[in-house]
Amino acid sequence: MYVVTPPQRSGLGSDFDLRVYQTWKGSNIFCLQGRFIFGPDVRSLGLTISLIVVPVIIFCIFVASKLMEDFSDSWGVSIVFVAVVFTIYDIILLMLTSGRDPGIIPRNSHPPEPEVLDGNTGSGTSQTPRLPRVKEVEVNGKVFKVKYCDTCMLYRPPRCSHCSICNNCVERFDHHCPWVGQCIAQRNYRFFFMFVFSTTLLCVYVFAFCCVYIRKIKKSEDISILKAMLKTPASIALIIYTSISTFFVGGLTCFHLYLISTNQTTYENFRYSYDRRSNPHNKGVVDNFKEIFFSLIPPSKNNFRAMVPRENPMPSRSVVGGFMSPNMGKANDDIEMGRKGVWAMAEHGGGKNDDNNERFHVNDNELSPDMRTIVDSGEQIDRPNNHPRNSNWEMSPEVMALSARRA
Repeated sequence: MYVVTPPQRSGLGSDFDLRVYQTWKGSNIFCLQGRFIFGPDVRSLGLTISLIVVPVIIFCIFVASKLMEDFSDSWGVSIVFVAVVFTIYDIILLMLTSGRDPGIIPRNSHPPEPEVLDGNTGSGTSQTPRLPRVKEVEVNGKVFKVKYCDTCMLYRPPRCSHCSICNNCVERFDHHCPWVGQCIAQRNYRFFFMFVFSTTLLCVYVFAFCCVYIRKIKKSEDISILKAMLKTPASIALIIYTSISTFFVGGLTCFHLYLISTNQTTYENFRYSYDRRSNPHNKGVVDNFKEIFFSLIPPSKNNFRAMVPRENPMPSRSVVGGFMSPNMGKANDDIEMGRKGVWAMAEHGGGKNDDNNERFHVNDNELSPDMRTIVDSGEQIDRPNNHPRNSNWEMSPEVMALSARRA
């Protein structure tokens, strides 16, 4: 008897074939072989970029280019230059927010060791191991309650939450932003705020120069404001668009300024009410701003391009003749459950196959009365060591005889 060795997979080595990002269990999307990580809703990133770039292009073509004729050469060019540079800077901040690890905590491969439930040991009652749902931990002299995550099989650190969209536990989780297609958390919150703030300034910049252009038309042609506005519909469209955008992104900027000053996250602000009790994370306005903008961003806890060990294959089953079939488990189950048909394997000489193996089906009418009685009654066929699931069981002489006749 022998076992056929499964074929080796083509890859980078015998023990390591895949990288971390290829076996990632979260819902993230990776680009450039794990160099960039996005959320599952990364497609919305294209919409966000278009909402920024398209208005700026319209502004440069229909407004800024016209203002270049009214101002001196240096001032006129600077209007277009500032708009383009500001837009590129805004897109870079957007990509830094969306394409990096926000602070994902690697999930465990198995749950931690369960604690023992106190029971009455004197009466002989067995103690039941369990994992408490909530634990209390002390951080910097303050006690926090941490919860156990069934998906990641770990106790979440303080200020950590599990994002249901990305399916990851993320440190200092703020919220999942669909506009950037990524969680906003510890490692990208700074870039997110800078992106929102710069977008607000870009909207104000476009809005202001559109108003300047309309005023120039009014003065140059000595007409009313209404008639001047009708002469530049692009400016009117940009004024309406930037007004609406400034209302949203400007309001979001003010809200996050409040969160930064009080050292809160969006998740904590909506879930907890720190107004009624003291915020344990508040260090004062100055220190809170220093923590967000001037502290070092912690390195990622995940190396998405690292190699992972190949998972050990399931133990293969061996039978007489050395042929291994994926349906071998069904063969044993058919016999053990007392079914009429029996799948068997046998070795014979001079066959057509390279391994000289043949699979055949033993019909009920080809079995002797004794053999049929064994199959119908569901009794176990003689196996080594009487193991109920061992596939290295010996064939009866009758089955071997049937194999010889069919060969």
